[in-house]
Amino acid sequence: MTTSSSRRECLRWMTGGAAGLSLAAASRAAQRAKKNRPNILFLFTDDQRFSTLNALNNPEVRTPAMDRLARAGTAFTQAGIMGGTIGAVCAPSRAMLMTGQTLFHVDRNIVRPQLAAAADRRPFVMFPELLRNQGYETFATGKWHNGEKLFARCFSAGENIFFGGMSDHLKVPVADFDPTGEYPKEKRRTGDKFSSELFSDSAIKFLKRRKRDKPFLAYVAFTAPHDPRMAPKDYADLYPPANITLPQNFLPEHPFDNGDLKLRDELLAPFPRTPEIIREHIAAYYAMITHVDAHMGRTLKALEESGEAQNTIVVFAADNGLAVGQHGLLGKQNMYEHSIRVPLIVGGPGLPKGNKSDAFCYLYDLFPTLCDLTGIAVPQTVEGASLAPVLNGKTAQVRDSMFSAYRNFQRAVKTNRWKLILYNVNRKKTAQLFDLLNDPLEMNNLAADPAHAGRVRELTTLMKSWMKKTDDPVDLDRPDWGVKPEASQAACDSAAPGYREC
Repeated sequence: MTTSSSRRECLRWMTGGAAGLSLAAASRAAQRAKKNRPNILFLFTDDQRFSTLNALNNPEVRTPAMDRLARAGTAFTQAGIMGGTIGAVCAPSRAMLMTGQTLFHVDRNIVRPQLAAAADRRPFVMFPELLRNQGYETFATGKWHNGEKLFARCFSAGENIFFGGMSDHLKVPVADFDPTGEYPKEKRRTGDKFSSELFSDSAIKFLKRRKRDKPFLAYVAFTAPHDPRMAPKDYADLYPPANITLPQNFLPEHPFDNGDLKLRDELLAPFPRTPEIIREHIAAYYAMITHVDAHMGRTLKALEESGEAQNTIVVFAADNGLAVGQHGLLGKQNMYEHSIRVPLIVGGPGLPKGNKSDAFCYLYDLFPTLCDLTGIAVPQTVEGASLAPVLNGKTAQVRDSMFSAYRNFQRAVKTNRWKLILYNVNRKKTAQLFDLLNDPLEMNNLAADPAHAGRVRELTTLMKSWMKKTDDPVDLDRPDWGVKPEASQAACDSAAPGYREC
């Protein structure tokens, strides 16, 4: 080899080697970046409405752990759900959270796929599944209401998983993680503690024993404060019913048939409701919330003791709200604010503390939000809007209206001030128009006031645009839009066979 050719060969080796070293360094940097991504602790309650935190203007309820989260993060005061296609509103709510997709898409994909044509379904990925594929250790405990196979897609570990069938918080049917997604009867057992303690114990064990070589997602889905409301005596004694304030919008009965006045949630108290009965229900509800708050506090303490709190995004939310005496109702199968609005708090490294945001947002917005906060690309299947710009102070809103639906006979839309609810029950149409600015408890129906006829038309047009955008199968221009053939409705109802235990 000549001197010149040797020099060329040496240069080629050096440049190639440098490139190789550069690629290797980049790969190592990418691995470090993945390892250093923030952890996520997701605390999820069941049937907890937005107005049940002491820190958010409810002085009657004691929620020290939730209040601490509010001080450490941003509380979204206008968070909500898009509603439900079945009485078990929790199932579509959780499906929307997991997939980042809207109500009627998860209905056809997950909740009632047997009623949808294959062409009506669309691809989806779930946010724990995505995090798992991106190198996260994904763990879950507590309520999972979207099928065993989907759980296996999402999580790499789990303990005390509740797939349904609970009638007592002291006798929760649970199973431990099975990577195959098969959970036969012999692999299921009855939990030996109150549900909130059982699930927090599993979360604490995970935080103490997990490997430290990758970031984690810990999804802790409590079944409280869902009925039966049976908090331990020490917590129940905190709330004597005689000391409970009756809601201003209390009614003995709902003023008209909303389509589901006789399902299980509404049968938990006799008709007509009395102030005494409702005070007892609210007292028991608050006691359950304070009890689950205590076990959330235990979980947060374990996170702090793990040394990872400073690098952990903490999300607290609930799957839906609950009436508990408002408007003559007890349940969540309605479009009033008490049932479609939920608590939502997000805090973590680099995020503001002690903030409140009135941005309209849905639970399904959390999927793209967590992607943005962890530096992971948002899948094209996701329909939610990231709340990261709101958290970072770059924008105040991600949408200017919200739409909700319940089964085929209730639809609602709201703006910053106005809310319209439409019903068609047994071919009887009812409209409600509320001025949320001056009537936040939705007590004064303005729909029949001629002065607001134009506003009703305007909001109806807005509602139709939302329905078209979300592939809502209902057509408001049909006179029978809220009516389905009896056989079809029976098929809808049978799509949630475990609802009594939901």
